[in-house]
Amino acid sequence: MSNTSHFTQATVDLPAGFPADVTLPKFVVDLGARFADAGFELALVGGPVRDMFLGATVTDLDFTTDAKPEQIQQILTGWAHAQWDIGAAFGTIGARYGDWIVEITTYRDEQYDPDSRKPQVVFGTELVEDLRRRDFTVNAMALRLPDFELVDPFGGIKALVAGVLDTPGTPEDSFSDDPLRMMRAARFAAQLGVTVSDRVAVAMGEMAQRIEIISAERVREELVKLMIAAKPRRGLDLLVVSGIAGFMLPELPAMREASDATHRHKDVYEHSLQVMENAIEHEAKYVDAPNFVLRFAALMHDIGKPKTRRFEKNGKVTFRHHDVVGAKLAAKRMRALRFDKDSTKAVARLVELHMRFYGYGEGEWSDSAVRRYVTDAGDLLDHLHALTRSDVTTQNKRKARRLAAAYDDLETRIEQLAEEEELASIRPDLDGKQIMEILGIKPGPLVGRAYNHLLNLRLDEGPADYEASKAALLDWWADQPEAQTPDDDVGPDA
Repeated sequence: MSNTSHFTQATVDLPAGFPADVTLPKFVVDLGARFADAGFELALVGGPVRDMFLGATVTDLDFTTDAKPEQIQQILTGWAHAQWDIGAAFGTIGARYGDWIVEITTYRDEQYDPDSRKPQVVFGTELVEDLRRRDFTVNAMALRLPDFELVDPFGGIKALVAGVLDTPGTPEDSFSDDPLRMMRAARFAAQLGVTVSDRVAVAMGEMAQRIEIISAERVREELVKLMIAAKPRRGLDLLVVSGIAGFMLPELPAMREASDATHRHKDVYEHSLQVMENAIEHEAKYVDAPNFVLRFAALMHDIGKPKTRRFEKNGKVTFRHHDVVGAKLAAKRMRALRFDKDSTKAVARLVELHMRFYGYGEGEWSDSAVRRYVTDAGDLLDHLHALTRSDVTTQNKRKARRLAAAYDDLETRIEQLAEEEELASIRPDLDGKQIMEILGIKPGPLVGRAYNHLLNLRLDEGPADYEASKAALLDWWADQPEAQTPDDDVGPDA
């Protein structure tokens, strides 16, 4: 579990063989001694050990022990500031010590039904056997406490040095036990920059379809972790090449399959990956980094192209309305992966808007165009800035400079108008209550139509005073069929 604050307890240096600048909180040693005094083993395991050898700051503290869950709880009593049952059936107890959250899990030997999403847990008694069932050798290392004895029976350190991801046993057995490990392989490729071993790559290709037995929620979580990693392209490429993406994110390989052998248009797949990498470079300027919404929108921005590609008689290739089609496809895929509504709506909206800049051209923007751009983007304006800039992948340096300058001008115009008109909160000059009073109508769809008419006037012409807005509303009303209908409930004279 993650710790978001700095060390608040004393730290302890690690023995020779570890990076010199890596430390652990001293309570880790104390906790190991507490388990030893009770007659049990305790070891720091998995990711924390891997990260220490990578010289990374340890933010997770996961432990494993031969003590059973109820025994773990007894040992923690009087030491932990709080403890809770994360999943005693799976052997895991959580605890808080100061600012740190730790998880302690009983040695186990998970066994999966080939057709089941859930493991059948059998508690174990040996650390090495516990390590054997873990996903990859780089995560199958442990430090016995309190003496920091390294246990690395499957060559995890050697694999780290070589930059190769392999499994403790056969990859077929590992991926059969938990097919999500295939997605973890892609995530670690993105996070750690490692390359999967040949046998792992083969197994991923042969067993790709088994990802379908994994719940959408677990797949989603792995996808998010991959996307916010340092080099998501490595992981995405692995998912596509192995065929796994075809079962959990089929729109991605579909872009690859839409490549044009005669080069009449750019490679949609490669372009999309490049836009995503560009977005990673831009995100720190515009949004919080790493930013899943921006990165995923960049990856998905052209997924509508395969469905909208048309070859014209003159040899030209078109993708009319691929932005609108792509927005619908992105939303559909995210719903299938059980993403939350806000993230889904944000990504879909960015995909829909990613061509808006080009629709206005590279000339000077009118006030009306600027207002509409800002209003349509809403609170995603900064994301749209980053995405639009990222979508320039042309090798023509002169064209790239021209587009960058045009977008610089647009941002300047937005800033200027924002100071004058509070663009982020543009509203019609009359509210719903005033509209109903002037027209003498009741709440309903007619009020919404009048409101939208005034909003469009506001966007086109800027702010107006009450009398001018009232006159504009009455001019609009005179052309509406409801104004011609003798109805006691409709009209200014009602």
